[in-house]
Amino acid sequence: MGRVLPAALLFALALPAQAAVHVLVISGLGGDADYAQRFEALGRDIAQASLSVAGDAARVQRLSGAQATATGVESALGDLAARVGTGDQALLVIIGHGSYDGADYRLNLPGPDLTAAKIGALLDRMPPAVPLLIVNATSASGAVVNRWLKGNRVVITATKNGGERNATRFAGYWAKALATAEADRDKDETVTAAEAFDYASRQVAESFKADAAIATEHPQLAGPDPARFVVARLGKGALYAGDRELQALRGQQTTLDTRLAALRSRRGSEGDDRYYAELEPVLADIAALDRRIDAREQQLAGGAGGKP
Repeated sequence: MGRVLPAALLFALALPAQAAVHVLVISGLGGDADYAQRFEALGRDIAQASLSVAGDAARVQRLSGAQATATGVESALGDLAARVGTGDQALLVIIGHGSYDGADYRLNLPGPDLTAAKIGALLDRMPPAVPLLIVNATSASGAVVNRWLKGNRVVITATKNGGERNATRFAGYWAKALATAEADRDKDETVTAAEAFDYASRQVAESFKADAAIATEHPQLAGPDPARFVVARLGKGALYAGDRELQALRGQQTTLDTRLAALRSRRGSEGDDRYYAELEPVLADIAALDRRIDAREQQLAGGAGGKP
């Protein structure tokens, strides 16, 4: 289902080059068998749901178990930085146990752990213009926000600070948000980072109430316009994610959403006349592209487009 915009804006303009969404999911050390299985399953579920956004399995990487070492994470983040290009988006999801000693956060991994400072240095290798969504769903994850939030990033954490050290519930609800229509507030068959965060946060709070327990985690979100990041597609969008033509259209959609977010961030620095003059053609492009996506999905649903 596309977004509905005023009919006056429905005129076709030249569309930007195709963009891509790249996803990296890291499942850290479990500590015991139950946690190890849980983190493995959550990482697998999140990576699977991310295919509906990335379209191509080559753009979704998952590290878990023996692969999720400090060296493995460093290599994967380096590869991610090398692959993303202008107009692309990058999504990083971290699951597992984290700790905080009052000075630095540590992600618990097989072998040496990685500190927030070290991970931050690896993230700084990403092209600054590429929008980056970071979801750290570990315990004590709130300690990373000030270190990792900068420029074109949105940072989501399961806790409000490094002192909330219990195993988190947020990761499980984040995974569920990517697979349920309940998280899709506007019913457009896409789940944005803003929608997933709202859903998971609400579920965390309700779960503690249901247990008559004091909440030991308080998720937080920092950074501009989290709605520009689509973290999952539902319905036809997920069913036909592998269709090459639809992938190309989705890539153009990612680029347009990035342009729209950048324009909105500049609104306060320029007059309304200039802002609306620049906004109108972007909205027109989005409307025209949404119509093309809807048409392609209908074509695939009718069998005319062949198997995705």
